[in-house]
Amino acid sequence: MIALLRVAGAEVKISGASVGRIGRGLLVFYCAERGDTDAGCERLLQRILKLRCFPDDEGRMNRSVQDVSGALLVVSQFTLAADTDGGNRPGFSRAAAPDEGRRLYERFVEAARARHPDVARGRFGIGISIDFLTE
Repeated sequence: MIALLRVAGAEVKISGASVGRIGRGLLVFYCAERGDTDAGCERLLQRILKLRCFPDDEGRMNRSVQDVSGALLVVSQFTLAADTDGGNRPGFSRAAAPDEGRRLYERFVEAARARHPDVARGRFGIGISIDFLTE
């Protein structure tokens, strides 16, 4: 599972120290779920890189992150797998086991860096704060 935010800029901090920062681009919250595969990481990355979510000169969403020379900031976020159907306490049984989640996150970041020139990242399994930057 994944969540994307188009940003003018974003920065990931751990204990107040910056570990990843981008200008214009996509903030990618990445969550590995049980059953996810390396091939799935590749397909997801291809879709993200080609997703037309940036405006062209006429204001239409016709440009990809690659078209606008934007950056990617990839942040691990297992809470995207939360199951809240059973009440007020979320369950995380859909999330990949921690070792597999880490492996798939690292694989995704590695693939992104091989295919895109500007990729920053957070750190797996560590509490973070995210600042949204203005242009």
